[in-house]
Amino acid sequence: MKKIKLIFLATSLALVISSCKDDFLAEKRDLAGVNEEVFENPTLATAYVDYIYGLFLPANNGTPNVQTQAATDNGGYSSAFTQTTDELAGETDWNKQWATISYTNNHALKYFGQRMPTGIANNTWTRMKQINIFLNEVDKHGLDLDTRKRLKGQLYFWRAWQYFELVRLYGGVPIITESMNPIVSDVEKAQVPRSTSSATIDQICTDLDSAINSLPGRWASASDWGRITSGAAAALKGRVLLTWASPLFNRNVERARWQRAYDANLAAKTLLEQNGFGLYKKGTLANGTAWGNMFLEEITNATTFNPEAVMIFGFNAQTSGNIQKNSGWENSTRSKEILGSGSISPTKQMVDAFPMKDGKMPGQSTYTYDAKKFYKNRDPRFYKTFIYNGALWPYKEVPGFRQWTYSWFSKTGLTKPDKFTETKGANSSGIYVCKATNPAAANLNQDFKFSPTDFMEIRFAEVVLNLAESAIGIGNISEGIEGVKSIRERAGVENKDGSYGLAGITARDDAFSAVINERKIEFAYENKRFWDLRRWMLFNNDFGTAARLKVTPLNGTRRTGYYFIVKTTAGADYVGANDPLLKGNNGVVPVIEREPTVLPSGYANYDAYLDYLYDNYFRIAEKDDLDPTNGAWTFKWYNEYYFFGLPQTVLSSSPYLEQTQGWNSINGAGTFDPLK
Repeated sequence: MKKIKLIFLATSLALVISSCKDDFLAEKRDLAGVNEEVFENPTLATAYVDYIYGLFLPANNGTPNVQTQAATDNGGYSSAFTQTTDELAGETDWNKQWATISYTNNHALKYFGQRMPTGIANNTWTRMKQINIFLNEVDKHGLDLDTRKRLKGQLYFWRAWQYFELVRLYGGVPIITESMNPIVSDVEKAQVPRSTSSATIDQICTDLDSAINSLPGRWASASDWGRITSGAAAALKGRVLLTWASPLFNRNVERARWQRAYDANLAAKTLLEQNGFGLYKKGTLANGTAWGNMFLEEITNATTFNPEAVMIFGFNAQTSGNIQKNSGWENSTRSKEILGSGSISPTKQMVDAFPMKDGKMPGQSTYTYDAKKFYKNRDPRFYKTFIYNGALWPYKEVPGFRQWTYSWFSKTGLTKPDKFTETKGANSSGIYVCKATNPAAANLNQDFKFSPTDFMEIRFAEVVLNLAESAIGIGNISEGIEGVKSIRERAGVENKDGSYGLAGITARDDAFSAVINERKIEFAYENKRFWDLRRWMLFNNDFGTAARLKVTPLNGTRRTGYYFIVKTTAGADYVGANDPLLKGNNGVVPVIEREPTVLPSGYANYDAYLDYLYDNYFRIAEKDDLDPTNGAWTFKWYNEYYFFGLPQTVLSSSPYLEQTQGWNSINGAGTFDPLK
């Protein structure tokens, strides 16, 4: 059995506590009280910090690859933000038409908080209160200095994390670094106004500096795998300052902000490298094997670890009970045909975004793009991200399993195929995500539910690209492009032009575009796309950034998928009751066998035979029912979403808070300027 990762001990906290001190959880339910013994006992103090980890991290069977806590108001995780991008389709509160923009509507994001409940609830400000209680009290009760330093460092990180989630959604928020008694008689003391965005950013950086100075670069014990390190804190600081330098906040293109981001990301990269972190390169680079392997590599002892994993959410397979947490990603991605849930349906737009294997897009590449065989000669990351009709997708019980997603017609006259080879239920888009899925995953009596695959919230590759973007921001174009090249080299992209497909980029905006496009590919289905689109204001072109970066805005578009429609030998669409590529009960294949035991003469391998099937027996059509089909639905983005308004629940309980500009409130139009 794998070692239990401390990062997910929250679910077993009750077991730890019951053996140490029964009144620990009673203290957690007391919003005004402090149990001094928690801060005197190293075991209890550590358990408190682990409890805080658990407030932020995904639940059992979570899928942080496409979900975020910031899209909810109650500590849960939601895929709504990913569905508000080109990665996944579907209607959300932030991509549909509204009659008005109002703080009373659901598009006024509720993550900011809500009224303080009578008991502990996992929401923004109760998380903050629990952190502040610890930071305010732990130095007062005799706990040894080294223990205090490391525990405080982890909570400085999580307070910074919480404030960063808030500031990038709303702009400046109230800065509260003391635990406040909700029964306080001094009402004015409790009414903390929103600080400026710049002050909030400075507070985040102050906390992260404290974390960097308090935490080790690597934890000595393998049992601490997943705890925040000084490098993770430095990497988050780089992410924070990159966001502050991006067009969302930096409308006047202040170079000083880019310089600050550059300095922070360079410091993060240097610190991480000093502690053994770097781009994962175990395996063959040329075909993307190393790139794919990194999502499955885990720590095995104190000295062997995944160098890419700067900040990681750890999961552990558990077939009974709920002491450990399983990852839900394997089950979510695998098809229903093999007992997965098939709930992750990537869009055609994301498939089309991947370049050819020389790093250039179709039309610019040395390879000829064939729309019939769109999967040929693509960036190696394409094959580690998507499973298309007929592609090999191994799992433990069937190493040679191929995922078929073709369709046909039950009768003539239909406009859409109504029969599918996936008899247990097809996914929405006709193509699957295979990124971070394990070829050794088991489905026998398990349905892929007990997966130990971790999720890297911050990868070393992000630090590299954060630094590259910051370098471009201060005018170091060549340095920025070198950073992108290092990512492409590790991914296995061919270097036909001497620059991994990036030759000739000299203009600042073209270089920015190269970084943003690289992030789209490198971090596809890693919960990064929504944030990149917001900080560069790329949902529409109202601010000119989409035109500058040559990005097609999502506003006014529809996300689509694929039909792989079977044709007869004569070239007509197949019509019939039975699967046209499988033998029937009579031993006859209606059209042609998809996986013959012996390949026909002239085909050296199955890849060549699959190409033959695509050339002669599949017709590819765009599937346009992923987004709502009622009326002429298209993606609708409002500029007010670049900085969300405070919701009704907040303003009704805290009317002293200024509403964000562009939003209405109880007191009229919003007055808070998030750009200050």
